[in-house]
Amino acid sequence: MRLVLLADVKSLGKRGDLVEVADGYARNYLLPRKLAGEADKGAMAKLDAQAKARDRREAQEMADAQVLASRLETAKIAVKAKAGGNGKLFGAVTNSDIAAAIASELSVEIDKHKIELPAQIKALGSYPVEIRLHRNLVAKATVQVQAA
Repeated sequence: MRLVLLADVKSLGKRGDLVEVADGYARNYLLPRKLAGEADKGAMAKLDAQAKARDRREAQEMADAQVLASRLETAKIAVKAKAGGNGKLFGAVTNSDIAAAIASELSVEIDKHKIELPAQIKALGSYPVEIRLHRNLVAKATVQVQAA
């Protein structure tokens, strides 16, 4: 029996996949649990429309991420932290501090988990930072740590 998956099924496929399964498996497991629907013309048309909408949404997200990446790569991201006389910080600059600096300077909210530091920042100076904006796009920004 040909079915369209309505949810991810571990041993079968992902949502939206067209699968061929045994009649009993479909009638007794997939259909009663609403994990799949019959692959008729209406379901196939709906599946195609969803795929096109997903592709358009993905393209728009990628375009927005590229614009943001160009802004991040050219921006001066300044983080102020307390430091001693020798340039060492009292503590460290974290992903949260960098996300807050980006939010205040560029008015863009970035999740702190998307900011990747090569090592802990414990001194004044300039540091390269990678920010994962999209599945296929990583922006490289420079963070300037200044004394508060």
